[in-house]
Amino acid sequence: MTLDQGTTRRIAIWQAAIVVPLALATLIGLILLWPPSDGPAGSAPLLSRSVEVETGEVIMIGEPDETGATEVRMLLDEGTEVPVHVPPEIISNGLDVGDSIEVLFTPSAVGTGTPYIFWDFERDVPLWILIGLYLFVVAVVARGKGIAAVAGLALSLAVVIVFMLPALLAGSNPLLVVLVGAGAMMFTSIYLAHGISIRTTTAILGTAGGLLVTGILAVVATDFANLTGTLSDSALSLTGYDIQLDQILVCGMILAGLGALNDVTITQVSTIWELRVANPSASVAQLYKQGMIIGRDHIASTIYTLAFAYVGTSLPLLMSAAVLDRTFLATLSTGEIAEEIVRTLVASIGLVLAIPLTTGIAARLARA
Repeated sequence: MTLDQGTTRRIAIWQAAIVVPLALATLIGLILLWPPSDGPAGSAPLLSRSVEVETGEVIMIGEPDETGATEVRMLLDEGTEVPVHVPPEIISNGLDVGDSIEVLFTPSAVGTGTPYIFWDFERDVPLWILIGLYLFVVAVVARGKGIAAVAGLALSLAVVIVFMLPALLAGSNPLLVVLVGAGAMMFTSIYLAHGISIRTTTAILGTAGGLLVTGILAVVATDFANLTGTLSDSALSLTGYDIQLDQILVCGMILAGLGALNDVTITQVSTIWELRVANPSASVAQLYKQGMIIGRDHIASTIYTLAFAYVGTSLPLLMSAAVLDRTFLATLSTGEIAEEIVRTLVASIGLVLAIPLTTGIAARLARA
């Protein structure tokens, strides 16, 4: 066995000594925390038994009368033309003739009121077209690695839908659930997209370190800033279940940082390895210094990427807050906005610290 082969083997062994127990702990956690089949998930009926869902196409949108009401008519899939009650905000913000919509039909209201009430748009076709376009672009540009990454994304989403959400609703410890789920998502997304190697395992180590930092910060910051997680309508709908909403807020912070962590750790590891190939005589210190030049650029770009992402998703909230007559600092300290600020800062700190950690490990291993 040559020196390089012996070194590679030793590195692989000590990486396995860390990663294999971590993977086993994740697997055991999935088994122990797996939600019961009779849990709350999927137990609440979507509609009452007296209401049916009908689909069809909008064929006429009238002009508002003196009371502000607008007549809307649709052609049901079965061929019947019926009037539909549509809220004014829907009419003025996107409803057009030819749109496919879903309506709630109440048989008992026939002859006494408006039996057909707008419920939602039908979006199956646009969504499938967009998904198909996404897969096509990924396959053409990124080829096999891109398709593997999409497979990792699909499995990660399956972990959220099949494991995390039902387990949280069933009352399992939120922090354990999110850490186990994040571990499963980390392994599947990174290894499926990039294969199993010393390089990708280095990224796993950096991501795990970043997740640990993010989790600790999320717990401390939520308690320190007195964030309750109870301010949104969706959160309030969960108050009837055995759920600590402040812990769910912590879970969201951890998950929010996972995707960006995967991105920066893989990038930093690949950067260090390519620098090593380009300059085989570079020392660990040189590799680390050159890698951090790129890492700092990555930190800068990712930080405002996270911030802009949260601003974009919270734009209606920010606009409603801007209407009120209060100071800028007072606005930032309100509950819902403070939650978004803390979420961004916690994920960003974990991200920033993961980059030098990953770069240091990668520089040492690449040089070896």
